[in-house]
Amino acid sequence: MKRIYHQFPQKPELERKYNFKADLHYIVRTIAGIDGQFGEFITDSPDLKGRPVHAKRSINIEITDRSVNFYPLNDDTVESILRDVTDEGTIDFKVILKYSFLDDKFDRVPFKGDSFLVRTRLDSGILTMNVHHIDGMGRTESGRIADTIVDEIIKNAPK
Repeated sequence: MKRIYHQFPQKPELERKYNFKADLHYIVRTIAGIDGQFGEFITDSPDLKGRPVHAKRSINIEITDRSVNFYPLNDDTVESILRDVTDEGTIDFKVILKYSFLDDKFDRVPFKGDSFLVRTRLDSGILTMNVHHIDGMGRTESGRIADTIVDEIIKNAPK
C-alpha cells in the first residue's frame, strides 16, 4: 500500500539526515506514540492585543494511505498499519498541532493551530526527514517537529 502523499512539496522547508539503526516499523511505532502528547509554550495571544500567553500545544498524528488520504496514527491503530510497512522506504505523516490557553476566568480557549507534512525516508541506515508547514500561523517551527520526532526515536530506542 502506498504511504507517500501525492501533494508533498518539491522543496520542503526543512531536510535533515540521521544515521539510523532500526527499521520503518520502529519509526511508525514511535511516531504513533507521539499522538496525544502535549506541552506548554509561550506565544503571542491570538487576540489583537498580542500579549504573551502560556499556551498548551497538543499533538495529533496521521499517516497517509493510498497517496491521497490521511488516517489517524496512534497506539490503537498502529498494529493494523504496520502490516503493510516494509523495513525501508518512504512514509508520509501529517502532524497537527492544536493550541489553547487559559483566559482571565481560567477557561480554556482554543485558537488556530499548525499542520505539517513530514516525509520519512529510510535507506541503508540513513533516515532523511523532510518537514513542511502547510497550515496555521507558524507558532511552531518545522525544526521543532523534526526535533520532537528524533527525541522520541532516541528516548524509545531499545537499550
